[in-house]
Amino acid sequence: MDITSIIAGIPLFEGLSPQQCTALGAIAVRKYYSRGQTFFAEGDEGIGFYIILSGKVKVFKLSPEGKEQIFHILEAPEPFAEAAVFAGRHYPASAQALAETMVLFFPRQKFLELISLQPSLALSMLALLSQRLRKLTTLVENLSLKEVPGRLAAYLLYLHERNGPSPVIELEASRNQMAGLLGTIPETLSRILKRMTDEKLIKADARSISILNQQGLNELAEGVRRLA
Repeated sequence: MDITSIIAGIPLFEGLSPQQCTALGAIAVRKYYSRGQTFFAEGDEGIGFYIILSGKVKVFKLSPEGKEQIFHILEAPEPFAEAAVFAGRHYPASAQALAETMVLFFPRQKFLELISLQPSLALSMLALLSQRLRKLTTLVENLSLKEVPGRLAAYLLYLHERNGPSPVIELEASRNQMAGLLGTIPETLSRILKRMTDEKLIKADARSISILNQQGLNELAEGVRRLA
């Protein structure tokens, strides 16, 4: 499929005219990254943004002590690094491919020149940036105000809401990556998953989790229930 057709099907650019999709296709570059390859490191110059076509990407920060905090684990057709393009600054976090990944890369300068000629291109991106900010605010709240069981319960409920009515959640991250996303360590995560299983809140397999008691998870996420 040609780049213009791919762009027309990406939610970020929903509602754009065929001419606008063609203009975006003229500046987009298709790139491939192997598992473990870094897109950019925190502090690098923000030279452009990406949209995932296939694969999986981790956005994270490292503390001075080397502890990793994962902010997002993204899959197609999600964008990343778009904030740095508008801010005109350095990337505020690092990004790494968690699997073989294909992306569209939009160079910052060419994209801004295009927006100056066609301002409507920016409207859908501003809506997405607002949505991403709300998610980040919720993450910060969970990490700072909730204990780990509450964080995990809130995360499972978020995945359940995003993925639809099925009680079975196919995990998008490994246990180690999930621990990093929740600001804990894998050993603690495993203990909490076992306690949730013992209390029949969930049923956990290697790559999926089934929700058995959604109300119980809600109570745990809201802090009105504690694990035994």
